[in-house]
Amino acid sequence: MTKINPESLIQSAKLISFLLFSGYACHFSLFIIFISLKSINFAREFMEQQKVIISHCLRTSMAQAIAECEHDKLFILADQTTDRLCLPLIRDYDFVKGAHKIVIGDTDSNKTLESVAHVWQELGRHGATRHSLMINLGGGMITDLGGFAASTFKRGIQFINVPTTLLSLVDASVGGKTGINFGGLKNEIGVFNNAQSVILNTEFLNTMDRENMLSGYAEMLKHALINERKMWAELITFDIEQPNLKELQRMVAESVAVKQRIVTEDPTERGIRKALNLGHTIGHAFESFAMRRTPMLHGYAVAYGIVCELYLSAIKTGFPTDVMHQTVAFIKEHYGKLEITCNDYPELLELMTHDKKNIGSTINFTLLSGIGDIIINQTATREEILEALDFYREC
Repeated sequence: MTKINPESLIQSAKLISFLLFSGYACHFSLFIIFISLKSINFAREFMEQQKVIISHCLRTSMAQAIAECEHDKLFILADQTTDRLCLPLIRDYDFVKGAHKIVIGDTDSNKTLESVAHVWQELGRHGATRHSLMINLGGGMITDLGGFAASTFKRGIQFINVPTTLLSLVDASVGGKTGINFGGLKNEIGVFNNAQSVILNTEFLNTMDRENMLSGYAEMLKHALINERKMWAELITFDIEQPNLKELQRMVAESVAVKQRIVTEDPTERGIRKALNLGHTIGHAFESFAMRRTPMLHGYAVAYGIVCELYLSAIKTGFPTDVMHQTVAFIKEHYGKLEITCNDYPELLELMTHDKKNIGSTINFTLLSGIGDIIINQTATREEILEALDFYREC
């Protein structure tokens, strides 16, 4: 990735000051255009760093990805579940023999600063350098936390994401977001940094339970809603309870392509990338609310958030009510419901004020006027948000 030289920033600041106070408005405008073009090139380089591999042979794909990353030592990060169920599938590959294994607790409750510190300690204890390579083998928690740990250890080491859950296949492992939960809030601490490669292979899905499969499917549903009707129609009629994995791999590739197209255009979420937050403003509030009680899977929270935010879309931006009701019926059938009461509304509203898309104290939403018709940077009144929560409880 392009490195920013602090001395260059200082010189740029001096140049700006000179131009401003010397009256060289025309020159200053040209300078700003130059900086803007450099920013665009930086964004393109940022996304080009990440190679997404739609894998049909896990051994071949991993061998290729590792060979492309010159390294002195190899580490594999897993959680207790992927250590037991997924690591055995790759343990006999020649190119991972001798790798140092690091294992942390599973589930989102371990996506913490303490877990990151443990990873850092293990990297240091086994002599990792800035030339080392870490493979993140696991779901979204592992790819998020592992990416953050790798990005910050010795100011950054290379890492490869090998997602093992549907959620991490279609969402968490792609796009350069890394991070951990902090202070009871989702993904509060983190950085943008791409894996050298992301290897997408559905072989690991044979190890998944129904709930984790549905968790990932919610993100695919979101991608369809922000993309086009044909994809949405296929998703709400696909048998996710007994999926055909060959068909699912094709659908995963199409879903990832939606996200990759958006993050290539807007890698650091200044504009259209906010489309990927459909369902997440209220969904993250639901998830943080549940973390204080009985934690839920991320995709379930997103599904519940989609219900609320499609309602807001219907009343504020004209989203078709028939599509809303079909989507809500699908979510209700497969995901059930988080039980909340009116007494929980103040806490949920307070949690929404911490959303990273907000500007000041204004809660920011991504809404739709139709499937694929995205409207970012939308607001809603307190009364409208409460209506959406009422709709969720009563649907």
